[in-house]
Amino acid sequence: MDAKEILEKYWGYSSFRPLQEQIVLDSIAGHDCLALLPTGGGKSICFQVPGIIREGITIVISPLIALMQDQVNNLKKFGLRATAITSAMTYREIDVALDNAVFQGIDFLYVSPERLQTTLFIERLKKMNVGLLVVDEAHCISEWGHDFRPSYAQIGQFRDYMPKTPILALTATATDKVRTDIITKLNLKTPKIHEASFERSNVAYEIYEVDNKVKSIIYFCQEHKELTGIIYCNTRKKVKDTAAILSGIEISCAIYHGGMQHEERKIALEEWMSGKKKIMIATNAFGMGIDKPNVRFVLHHDFPETIEAYFQEAGRVGRDGEFSRAISYLEKEDMGHLKDSFNLKFPSAEVVKAIYKSICSYLKIAIGSGKDETYPIDLIAFKKLYKFDLISTYNALQLLALNGDVTFSESFFKPSNMKFTIGNLELYNFQLQHDKYSPLITLLSRNHSGIFESFKVINEGQICKLLKISKKDLVEQLSSMEKQGILEINWQTTLPTITFIRERLPDDYLNLSFEIYGERKENALEKLTKVQQFIESNTCRSIELLRYFGQEISPCGHCDNCLKKNGDEQSESLSNEVLSFINSPKTYLELCAQFPFDIEQLKNTIRLLQHEGKLTFNKGLFSL
Repeated sequence: MDAKEILEKYWGYSSFRPLQEQIVLDSIAGHDCLALLPTGGGKSICFQVPGIIREGITIVISPLIALMQDQVNNLKKFGLRATAITSAMTYREIDVALDNAVFQGIDFLYVSPERLQTTLFIERLKKMNVGLLVVDEAHCISEWGHDFRPSYAQIGQFRDYMPKTPILALTATATDKVRTDIITKLNLKTPKIHEASFERSNVAYEIYEVDNKVKSIIYFCQEHKELTGIIYCNTRKKVKDTAAILSGIEISCAIYHGGMQHEERKIALEEWMSGKKKIMIATNAFGMGIDKPNVRFVLHHDFPETIEAYFQEAGRVGRDGEFSRAISYLEKEDMGHLKDSFNLKFPSAEVVKAIYKSICSYLKIAIGSGKDETYPIDLIAFKKLYKFDLISTYNALQLLALNGDVTFSESFFKPSNMKFTIGNLELYNFQLQHDKYSPLITLLSRNHSGIFESFKVINEGQICKLLKISKKDLVEQLSSMEKQGILEINWQTTLPTITFIRERLPDDYLNLSFEIYGERKENALEKLTKVQQFIESNTCRSIELLRYFGQEISPCGHCDNCLKKNGDEQSESLSNEVLSFINSPKTYLELCAQFPFDIEQLKNTIRLLQHEGKLTFNKGLFSL
């Protein structure tokens, strides 16, 4: 079957979207490709179609476990053989998955960039017949990108193991500098570059300076209760506070942030995706891999620190092509807060070294040890014990990662795993003497083959259900047996983790490369300056956004700056007439009947008057 036949058979589409077909055909032909497609541009089809056609396995490198698992599930529905290697898997499960990949029992293998660096993966990769290597979110490879991940920088070396395998790099946002970095660091050979226009003609980008952001958000949400939207805040506290306020006035909303348990986030996402909750209030932890077409608005309580992040978050509206709005509310001091945040991102060398030393002490890592070991870390407890500022600690860890000392994983879930440390006979004698533990021991030994030789993942909820005991009782029994030397257990954790790339160095030997630090600081300052220029610009927002990414378009006609310009030139008299007409509350239909000559101009005028605070809407009526 050819590409179009594959597309129709598996996805039910008779034709590709713009650029998809060219990317697919170039990948099938064995060319290296760099594809720049806007959020919602159908990136997955670009590699899944050639992955089906090309001989050999397709390896997809992705930074997000949830996204990997969603794509694996979808491919399995098509009858395709797909699997994702995640941190929730045991060593044996990973070993089996990689064996399947070696012996061509898998069509698509999804892995994180961190997984690529393990010895187990590298040794199996050398034996695989890889037909296509896909690097999703490829901007993460560049230090000039908005979401740099040091582990991505190692991907290029895998070209040595499969020199004839084509690479397809995909991203939604990349400046010229980032594109060059992607091509260089991935060792792309005369790549075919496919760049879609980033123009979203159905999206209005709007920025308003207001006296009270929360009040403006409340007003907007009350006016648009029936619409689906996202509200972005830059801290978990603001997410919770905003949700409490909206819930208090009976506005349907859910919350999502990195500090929530996995199950809580899953429920929140399901409620929002199904429409049970209309608004998702979230930090920037929410969004990647979320494909909900009918999002009508994104409100920014806090403006992002880069244009790339803003464009990505705002780009989650209107994927169905219908008119949608991305609105940012700013108070006068907000730009100052962004500058303060910038200063906190670059702690001094002395502070970074002190934090490194304290983390090693906190995790009880002796000098000369720790290499290749991973530790969960409770940053709140660490902060309280050592009195470091939490933001400085976080940013010091990021710098240590850049410096090659550690890797730092913010989003992590590791299930409990355990093994028995005594033999069958000893364990049987223990059971005879301790009836209390017998049902649990029997269940564990029968249901977890190999638990005497290696650690096995256990499901506490399932065990409690089968034994009809509480979680507290289970923890007490396992903890007691651990103290008695019967078993070893690693408890599940959702804490961030630190992996030491090299052994702990003596305190005076840690050498930070501030060449990298200086360049990154300069780059971050440049990005912050661009944000300030974008906020303060009087030019069409769409023109400014696309110009940042090296593209040119005509004015959009519906951003706040275009509306102001049109209002200045055409609608000042209409604004006065509308305000004059609403001497008593009026419905929208009454306004349309009074000013029927240009309904779009009327809508824009009403919108501007509302944001200027000259017009309010309540219970179906406009009033002064």
